[in-house]
Amino acid sequence: MLLLSPKQEWFGNVRSDILAGIVVALALIPESIAFSIIAGVDPKVGLYASFCIATVISFVGGRAGMISAATGAMALLMVTLVKEHGLQYLMAATLLTGLLQIVAGYLKLGVLMSFVSRTVVIGFVNALAILIFMAQLPELTNVTWHVYALTALGLAIIYLFPYIPKLGSLVPSPLVTIVVLTAVTVAMGIDVRTVGDMGQLPDALPIFLLPDVPLNLETLLIIFPYSAALAAVGLLESFMTATIVDDMTDTDSDKNREAKGQGIANVVSGCMGGMAGCAMIGQSVINIKSGGRGRLSTLIAGVLLLIMVVFMSDLIKQIPMAALVSVMIMVSIGTFSWPSVKGLKTLPLSTNIVMIVTTGVVVATHNLALGVLSGVLLASLFFANKISHFMYCDKSYEETSSTRIYKFVGQIFFNSADRFADAFDYKEEVKNVIIDITRAHFWDISAVHALDKAVIKLRKMGKEVEVIGQNEATRTIIDRFGIHDKPSEIQKMMGAH
Repeated sequence: MLLLSPKQEWFGNVRSDILAGIVVALALIPESIAFSIIAGVDPKVGLYASFCIATVISFVGGRAGMISAATGAMALLMVTLVKEHGLQYLMAATLLTGLLQIVAGYLKLGVLMSFVSRTVVIGFVNALAILIFMAQLPELTNVTWHVYALTALGLAIIYLFPYIPKLGSLVPSPLVTIVVLTAVTVAMGIDVRTVGDMGQLPDALPIFLLPDVPLNLETLLIIFPYSAALAAVGLLESFMTATIVDDMTDTDSDKNREAKGQGIANVVSGCMGGMAGCAMIGQSVINIKSGGRGRLSTLIAGVLLLIMVVFMSDLIKQIPMAALVSVMIMVSIGTFSWPSVKGLKTLPLSTNIVMIVTTGVVVATHNLALGVLSGVLLASLFFANKISHFMYCDKSYEETSSTRIYKFVGQIFFNSADRFADAFDYKEEVKNVIIDITRAHFWDISAVHALDKAVIKLRKMGKEVEVIGQNEATRTIIDRFGIHDKPSEIQKMMGAH
C-alpha cells in the first residue's frame, strides 16, 4: 500500500476533498441529531460532538479521508448513564474515554487488528451495510407516495449523474441529489419530512466548559465502566473502518496514531459540550465515493457542519429526509460485499460460518464489538483445529538396540497436545524410546505438559527415554516449564497426590 506525505494528505486532492466534505457535512446533520436522540440528550450535543471530532481528527488522526463523529454504536452505550446521572456525567465519561484511548495508542494496541481475519472484516462490513439500510426504514414507513418518488429520483440521480459527460465527474452525485431534491420539494411545496423535523438545531457556537461533576472516587466508579466500553467500541470501529478505507484507497494508515487521535478528539468533544464518538463507516464511504481522499475533506465536513447548523439553519431545515435516505441507501449498497455472497458456494465452510456469525451477531445485537469478538473467537478456534490436524507421528523400530523412535512433525499446542500424548504405546516391550521433535514445535504449556506426561509414564514402565531435536524456542519453553528431567519437581508433583 502507498504511504502519503503530509502535503499529499492535505493538498493532493483539493477540489474533490472540498466537494466531498460538503456532502458529508449535509449527511452528518440528521445522523448526529438521531444519535443524540438515541443517547437521550439534546440534538446540539451530537452536532457539537460531530463538529469537534471531525475537525480535530483531521489534524491528529492516523487515516486521511476517514470521517469520525458521533455514532450510533457509541450512543447506545450512553443511554443508561444519561438516564441515571445526567448530561454532566456523560461529558466526564467522554473525557475519560478520550484519555483511555490516548493510553491505548501509546500502548500500541493497534497491533490487535492483526488478529482480525479478512473474513471477520467482511462480516463486519456486511453487518454495517445491513444496519445502515435498516436505519432508513423508519423514514420509508407510513409515509406518502411522494417520499418513495423522491427517494427513487434520488437514487436515479446518484447512479446516473456520473455518466453525464464532463459534468458527471466534476460534482459528486450525492451532492447533486441533495440539492435537486431540496429544490424540487421547495418549488412544488411537497409536504414531506425534512431535516428541520428531526430536532432543534443549535443557534450558538460551542464553548469550552469542563464537566460539572464532583472530582472524587465515586464519580470515577460511576463513569469508568461506561468510558472503558466506549473506548473499546470506539477504537474497534475506528480500526475496522480504517482497514476498510485502506483497502478502498490502496493507502496505508497508522492505527496507533488513530487511537491517539480519537482520544484527543473525544477529550476536546467532552470539553465543548459534545459526546464521545469514533470513525463512521457510512460517512467514510460517502466521502470516498464522493472523491474525498485527504484530510481536507474531513476538516471541511466538520467546519461546514457547524457553519450550516448555526448560520444556515433556515436553509438546512428544508432538506428532505428522502434525499439523505437515498444517499444512505447508496452507501449501504456500496458497502455490502456482494462477492462474499457468491463466494458462499466456493469458500470453505469454516470461512462462511465466521462471516455469517459476525454479520448475524452485529445485526441482532447492534453491538459491533460483540460481533467482531464472536468472529475472531470462531476464526481462532477453526484455525487451531485446522493446524492441529497437521501434527502427525512417524514410528520406527531398531531391533538391535530394542529402541522405538517416535518422530513428530507439526505444531504441538493445546489442541494437539492430547493427540501427541496418545501417539505412544506405553505397554510396548522395548528398552529404549527416542522422542524426535526436530520437525515439531512446542507452543504452550499444554504441549510441555503432554511431553512430561508421556516421558514420565514411559519411564514408569521401565523404559529409557531420550528427547532429541529441540529447536531453540521449543527448548526454552520446555526448560522453563517442563519437569520430566527435574527429579525434584517430579517428587513435588508425586507428593501432591
